[in-house]
Amino acid sequence: MSFVFTRDFQTGTFKGKTSFPTGVFIDGEFREGASKTTIDVINPTDGKLTTRVAEATARDVDAAVAAAQMAYDTTWGLNVPGAQRSELMNKLAALMERDADELSAIETLDNGKTFWWSRNGDIPFAIQIVKYYAGWADKLTGQTIETDEKKFAYTRHEPIGVVGQIIPWNFPLLMFIFKIAPALATGNTIVLKPSEFTPLTALKMCSLIQEAGFPKGVVNVLVGYGNTVGQAIAEHMGIQKVAFTGSTLVGRKIMAAAANSNLKNVTLELGGKSPSIIFDDADLEQAVNWAAHGIFWNHGQACCAGSRIFVQAGIYDKFLEKFTEKTRKINVGDPFASGIDQGPQVSQVQYERVMGYIESGMADGATVHTGGKRHGTNGYFIEPTIFTNTKPEMKIVREEIFGPVGVVIKFTDEKDVVRQANDTIYGLAAAVFTENITRAIETTHKLQAGTVWVNCTNHVNASMPFGGYKQSGIGRELGEYALRNYTNVKAVHINLGHRM
Repeated sequence: MSFVFTRDFQTGTFKGKTSFPTGVFIDGEFREGASKTTIDVINPTDGKLTTRVAEATARDVDAAVAAAQMAYDTTWGLNVPGAQRSELMNKLAALMERDADELSAIETLDNGKTFWWSRNGDIPFAIQIVKYYAGWADKLTGQTIETDEKKFAYTRHEPIGVVGQIIPWNFPLLMFIFKIAPALATGNTIVLKPSEFTPLTALKMCSLIQEAGFPKGVVNVLVGYGNTVGQAIAEHMGIQKVAFTGSTLVGRKIMAAAANSNLKNVTLELGGKSPSIIFDDADLEQAVNWAAHGIFWNHGQACCAGSRIFVQAGIYDKFLEKFTEKTRKINVGDPFASGIDQGPQVSQVQYERVMGYIESGMADGATVHTGGKRHGTNGYFIEPTIFTNTKPEMKIVREEIFGPVGVVIKFTDEKDVVRQANDTIYGLAAAVFTENITRAIETTHKLQAGTVWVNCTNHVNASMPFGGYKQSGIGRELGEYALRNYTNVKAVHINLGHRM
């Protein structure tokens, strides 16, 4: 059986056709999965079937690892100079630019984010990341280290080998690129599992990887479930490193599986419960705009979402008034339509999870200031929601909701708000709003978070590292820092005197 996804897009913003194979992608070819079963891909806008894709299993992981190892040993890894890797990566970026409208449409169909954001946010950023790491591919240098005059000593940064990568559903294409770009630049081969909820852009990218001319087996993509394919990747003795983005709960399982197998290297980008701290002297209008972006961007489905909004007492009432007005103006609807700000949650499971948190907040005595209900009758739409009158022990204050639900909390004491902001198991991101640069820097340095934004939120750049403190993860994505996740450092000692 051959699986091919074909669809005509006839919307007000994009008209075109897409068609690409949806089998498992192993050794440069699409094929049936070993089990010959399929996974349903559901359109979150209406809850209906979009297509079916081939389901991978542990046997497919074995085949993909074998293909990746063969490629590493023969046509990639130390056999290919960085300049050649860079050339192929730049070809891939050019193909992504050529097909940007198509990629954006697939991403919106699959995930539910607005076409406007896919086309103007996610896809251009993904292309930027590929180009950024293409630039690094021939600049991976070690050091010459002085020891004594009878010895020549230096270090090499060498690829790890076959790496496993597991990505989530909230930014399907971006997460695919976050993972493969530094791994390819450093000469590794890849076995990647996209989310079974949103596999389509990853499979489309496999066609572009073929077209760009990457050797067979360098990138292998398997759509499957976490308890089969994800577990097999984490446990596989032929995979030397695993990178995961997703929940802290699953991150723990992957770390345990890696430890119990071959002690493979692990990097994790996990959950968050990010605070936004808005001081009395903040630019109120901009603080409102950025705080709304912080929590409602990508429908709240972002690990760095600013879901705890701390507002100083002097401007609390005015902020809440304007923030409420801003929230109620968010247009929820068909993500392909013009003027829409928020589409559906990604799946029935996620919709029910978010609504469960809203019900929990109400049961615990918090006030639904606005929102809190389903939007419409079809698909997985939820109204942008603000809670007030919360208590620190409430689930909606402590746990990651991963939906368009924020809590607004009044504070008076500057020292205490830092304590409250840090009172979480997470430490992925935070934001500070103030016109006082001294206050901004001092508060930023006290916050336990891998990224702190000042007078903005959710700004990520290809050259800046992204990752968390505490239970928000291990290691960093993006920037030069991500290259460290994908290389081994070898120390070489050459005895010039040949004597003891």
